Amino acid sequence: MTAPAAPEVWTIERILKATQDYFAGKGIASARLDSELLLVEVLKIKRIQLYTSYDRPLTEPERDAYRALVKRRGAFEPVAYILGTREFYGRPFVVNRDVLVPRPETEHLVDAVLKRVRESAPSVPSILDVGTGSGAIAVTLALELPAARVTATDISAKALAVARANAATLSANVDFRETDLVTGIQPGFDVIVANLPYVGENERASLAPDVRDHEPSLALFSGPDGLNAIRRLVVDARKLVGAGGLLALEIGAGQGHGVRELMEQAGWSKVAVQADLAGHPRVVVGEAAS
Repeated sequence: MTAPAAPEVWTIERILKATQDYFAGKGIASARLDSELLLVEVLKIKRIQLYTSYDRPLTEPERDAYRALVKRRGAFEPVAYILGTREFYGRPFVVNRDVLVPRPETEHLVDAVLKRVRESAPSVPSILDVGTGSGAIAVTLALELPAARVTATDISAKALAVARANAATLSANVDFRETDLVTGIQPGFDVIVANLPYVGENERASLAPDVRDHEPSLALFSGPDGLNAIRRLVVDARKLVGAGGLLALEIGAGQGHGVRELMEQAGWSKVAVQADLAGHPRVVVGEAAS
């Protein structure tokens, strides 16, 4: 009589390797990172502890919980939605399918605003964040500039609920308004900042399934060339700031020249296009002409 086979042992090392291979086979570029982040969530440990516990076997409940998260990621659901949080500017922000996942590239937009405010804005600047989504920009600016008066708008009530929750959790003083871009907003701002939808409808098929199939279309797409919302804002924002006021926009690759022209035609001067760390045009800033 042969002895019964020993039960299969799934250690941290083994299950991470299997998951990484599974994700990589689906074309997920961040296969290793994603497999680790999901396991950290299940085990409730720090990521560094994975590397010091490679031989630790997972219990059956842990394996089941991990497989459930892996299945969701295998269907291309963004890790940020699975975990319910994403770090932005060193702070944790709650996210769900009602808002875009904050991107590292957007930190360049925040940097551009902070630089301008600290160099030349009033000691108590008034800032408007248009299309706030999760509130990442507005909350970050309110925390980095404690004296600032920060207002944020969004057309989505569900997105504003997420933004308000983030502001409350991070103790940021932001006035949130539900409106379409700047409709009904009164003049008097020193800085207007916006990460509006800038993807063209003709680009929908080329987007990664993580983005196309899971993130809110309202926050992604804006007309055939992606510039419909920006076209409106560069005109309307000019009416809300005085001479020297700043408009700072995040843009997509290949939109730098077009957005620069739109801003100059709307009365913005000293318009400059700034690149991100990858060298792609990412931020356009301009001043309200006198």
